[in-house]
Amino acid sequence: MSYFDHNATTPLAPIAREAWLKAADEHWQNPSSPYRDAAKAKIRLDGARERLAELLNTDPKQIVFDSGATEGAHQILRYLAKTLPADQRILVNRTEHPCVLAAAEENFPQRIQWLDTDANGVVRLDAIRATLSTVGAIVVMAANNETGVLQPWQDIAKLAQQARVTFVCDASQWMGKLPADGFGAVDWVIAAGHKFGAPKGVGFLKIPADAKGFSAQPGGEQENGHRGGTENLPSIWSMVSALADAEQKKMFQESERLRWREGFEQQILREIPEARIVGQNAERLWNTVSVIFPAGENHRWVTKLDKLGCQVSTGSACATGKGGPSHVLAAMGFAPEEARRVVRISSGWETTEAEWQQLAEAIARVYPTLKTAPENVVKI
Repeated sequence: MSYFDHNATTPLAPIAREAWLKAADEHWQNPSSPYRDAAKAKIRLDGARERLAELLNTDPKQIVFDSGATEGAHQILRYLAKTLPADQRILVNRTEHPCVLAAAEENFPQRIQWLDTDANGVVRLDAIRATLSTVGAIVVMAANNETGVLQPWQDIAKLAQQARVTFVCDASQWMGKLPADGFGAVDWVIAAGHKFGAPKGVGFLKIPADAKGFSAQPGGEQENGHRGGTENLPSIWSMVSALADAEQKKMFQESERLRWREGFEQQILREIPEARIVGQNAERLWNTVSVIFPAGENHRWVTKLDKLGCQVSTGSACATGKGGPSHVLAAMGFAPEEARRVVRISSGWETTEAEWQQLAEAIARVYPTLKTAPENVVKI
């Protein structure tokens, strides 16, 4: 099978597997225990924190290891709801991941000011500038999980810093695909390890230096007092190893991988001229293609491509089963009927050019069968 659903989750990277097994075998003790072997585990934990802080260009004390993006989003926005003035609103990008939107709506009911995007799904910096004096926080992701569209998070970080407004950035799709350096300038950063080759159930936050009283898990004494529970050292070590490996050994391949993605898109548009690439005119992740086909409901595309050896998706895995069209596409102005024909394709570093070609050929085979399906035949 050719796997094209990396934005949902990635296979465990070899270096991550090796790191997990080594830590589980040699440093399984509780890092907070008082004896020597536990102290060795604590040294490993501190080393992982320092390495991650180096990649983000921040202070190790501002790194909090947690279970992933959903926990991180809810804990950050819960903290902000308690610390910002009770009547202050937050500015939220409409195309955020479902876990971020849920956390915002739960903790800031009636206090959300929605930030619209342009036709390509990119937030408008002028709209942010116009609202900086009226909001207490800005919530904008780095890269969209459905479309791959990149947001100008570096510019937003500068604007937020100048206006002394808190900036929350979900970097889950950015990490491991593009350089992490620079996120040290962002107040709050959310990430999930399984998006870049680490095990599921581990992630991290980058928090502000002055986040007094912040707890990613109430009552916790671990993680410099920011979270409770025994640290999952094998998974933490595995996650940092995977990210460091991507930074050091994979990101120089970005131009080649981008060329493969663009070649795939060109081939699809030649075979199916009526197809459209979502966010085509915006800067996007090198691995992501969101395509609206002229015929065929997206679940049928997924089933038929799966039978031909290609695994793709209908969009955000976290929203699957909830029903209704994509909120991301709705925010970009697409009609529900169009959204039902969208297929998301997301590759990984190990995806080959031949697999991209295989997928393009499979799509060309499937389209005629869906185009002539009874629901697409116009009766005269």
